[in-house]
Amino acid sequence: MRLPEHHFRVGVLANHGVMQGKLRWQPMMDYLSERVPGANFEVVPLGFDEMSQQMLNHDIQFMITNPGQYFNLSSNFPLSWLATMKSRKHQGTTFAIGATIIVRADSNIYTLNDLRGKSIVASGPQALGGYQAAVGLLHKMGYSPEQYFGDLRFLGFPLEPIVYQVRDKTVEAAITPFCTLEEMIDSGLVKKEDFRVIHPTMPKGYDCLVSTQLYPNWSFAAAETVPTQITRAITQALYDLEPGDEAAISAKTMGWTAPVSQLKVIKLFKELQLKTPPPPLYQSVLKWMERNKEWGGTLLLLFLIATVYHLWLEYKFRQKSEFLIDTERQLQDKALQLERLQSTAILGEIGSGLAHELNQPIAAITQYSEGGMMHLNNSGRADAETYEILGKINAQSIRAGAVVHRIRGLLKRRETSAELFSLDEVVNNSLVLFAAEFRRHSVQAQISTKGTSYNLKGDEVGLSQVITNIIKNSIDAFDSSDTDKKIYISVNYDPESVQIQLFDNGSGLQKSPRELMASFCSTKRDGLGLGLAICKDVISQHGGQFTIQNCSELAHVPNLPWLQGCVVKIVLPKAME
Repeated sequence: MRLPEHHFRVGVLANHGVMQGKLRWQPMMDYLSERVPGANFEVVPLGFDEMSQQMLNHDIQFMITNPGQYFNLSSNFPLSWLATMKSRKHQGTTFAIGATIIVRADSNIYTLNDLRGKSIVASGPQALGGYQAAVGLLHKMGYSPEQYFGDLRFLGFPLEPIVYQVRDKTVEAAITPFCTLEEMIDSGLVKKEDFRVIHPTMPKGYDCLVSTQLYPNWSFAAAETVPTQITRAITQALYDLEPGDEAAISAKTMGWTAPVSQLKVIKLFKELQLKTPPPPLYQSVLKWMERNKEWGGTLLLLFLIATVYHLWLEYKFRQKSEFLIDTERQLQDKALQLERLQSTAILGEIGSGLAHELNQPIAAITQYSEGGMMHLNNSGRADAETYEILGKINAQSIRAGAVVHRIRGLLKRRETSAELFSLDEVVNNSLVLFAAEFRRHSVQAQISTKGTSYNLKGDEVGLSQVITNIIKNSIDAFDSSDTDKKIYISVNYDPESVQIQLFDNGSGLQKSPRELMASFCSTKRDGLGLGLAICKDVISQHGGQFTIQNCSELAHVPNLPWLQGCVVKIVLPKAME
């Protein structure tokens, strides 16, 4: 037995699903395989878009479809009509495509005008009977189909769900192909009394209600790539098909006849200017590249080079932009530093003058206090209380002189002498200085020491001023209306360093720590903005760390005294003995 020389694939509209499409049309393919020498035929049930795609890719050589899709496809693919199908109903007519608009029997929609703004479903925009015929009817009656329906959805194939959408009240109306409703009623899928047809007519000799005029039936078409002798043999076989043949019964046809005039379809398309969208751009590009491989490869290479070059330019541009932004930021920082240096220079001169002027009264106070103490001792009338007061005056005057020289040294960046001292004494003495302030402002101060204390090596006066300054800042942070004012100082001695933390429950930081520790930045009306800057400078000279932040930022740290206010942390390395 000689095997077929040609295998052909025939695309058919799968309006009732792929399986039903194969069952309906495979006997027709078997019939053609027997009647056409050297040929074998395979049925391929497809939707509208799939049929266009497979025709573009040359995956099918024949198609059985409605004349609407034929005209849409013929604008992109050379096709030839071979025969038009005669309907098995309606006395074998060749005009059996139309649209039936259905609603529920209890719907308040009775006319086409009632469809305005309603929700509608249809099979697809390329379906002649399932959509285009109904749009043509609305156009003839003076309606604008594009803005007529409130909500229009296309469900594709199979057709049965379109009817179910109306039955289940999901939509208000549906556009179905001619006789779809009657076929579902005959099959027991739906009940006749549940539906009503809008704008119904039943032409003479027909068996179903239709809402629009009728158009030519499905036709058999061939692509230009099919050999002429094959198309002639197929055409003859289709004409010879008898109504009682198994292939005709399965395909629901009375047979095939010569292609009928498509004038009505042409007029419909001309009125509506219904056109299938052109093939996707990428498909056209791929087709062109397939035909022009050398040019296509060259263009593709140029495109890749241009893309890489564009990305490189964008990268360099972004790199330059970031560099310029960073440079501008640095220039702004330099300008600010210059301004601060100028202010520091001026303040240094002022500090030198103040130190010179204050040295004399401070020295006088020191001498008077020492003279008073000596007088008490020499006179033999030593009063312990008076002597203690003069001693405190003498100590504070000496300290005041050291402070003046210390500030002057900081402003002029002079080296300070390092000596061993007790940090506990520095902290306690600072608290003693503020005892009157604590009582006047109703502040509760508490100190806690952990670990074994040891002496540190550094500038005792400078560190004393640091502790004094941060305590003063904490007192100033309290509002006069606060009733529970607290300051808590924690000193923790570790083998390598000592940590000092001062907590207050005041109003907290009003600016960022970086801004507050910059020179001449102050949140006080009468502040110079030098306190924290000098504190940081002193701690840095000791090789330590000085940080300041809100307590709320340390919520994750255990054993915090409270979450309101500010905390200052100082870390100093252990002095070398």
